Amino acid sequence: MNTIYSINDVMRALSDPTRRSVYERIAAADEITVVELTRGSGVTKGAISQHLKTLKQAGLVTERPQGRNVYYRVEPEGLTPLADWMSHYGDFWRDRFSNLRTVLKEIDQ
Repeated sequence: MNTIYSINDVMRALSDPTRRSVYERIAAADEITVVELTRGSGVTKGAISQHLKTLKQAGLVTERPQGRNVYYRVEPEGLTPLADWMSHYGDFWRDRFSNLRTVLKEIDQ
């Protein structure tokens, strides 16, 4: 994957609970079609297609046409902006908790 997607693209795509559910179903299936995603979801084929379009535009899924079917799979690198963002704030909060621990120990003495 050559295109770098922004954290905003990824967060916007995953902020919708239905779309997040579609993403999770794709990840669990390795590869899946729109018809398979629609089955038992309670969401129309058109709505699933729109969710897939958003996920694809955010770099979270890719498609592979085969005959009359299109297979979708998760693009692992698509979550990189989110992982980077979380890593940054993970470091931030670890530092803050470490400082708090130090202050609390000083108060305790």
